[in-house]
Amino acid sequence: MLYIPEDFAHGFQTLQDDTEVFYQMAQGYSAEHARGVRWNDPAFGIEWPKDERIIIQRDQNYPDFVS
Repeated sequence: MLYIPEDFAHGFQTLQDDTEVFYQMAQGYSAEHARGVRWNDPAFGIEWPKDERIIIQRDQNYPDFVS
C-alpha cells in the first residue's frame, strides 16, 4: 500500500504480466479537472526499466512540463 497526498503527481509501472492496480481517490473523478505530466518528459529524467509499455492516450499526450 502507498499513500499519495492530494495534488501530488504519481506514476507507476508493473513488472509482471496480468497485474491489477487498484486505487482510491479523495474526490469523485472529473475528467474536466484531470491534469498530469507525460511519463517520459525529459524534465524529470526518469529511467523506466522496461521497453514494452501500455499507456492510455491521455497520458501519452501531456505537453512538456514547464516550471
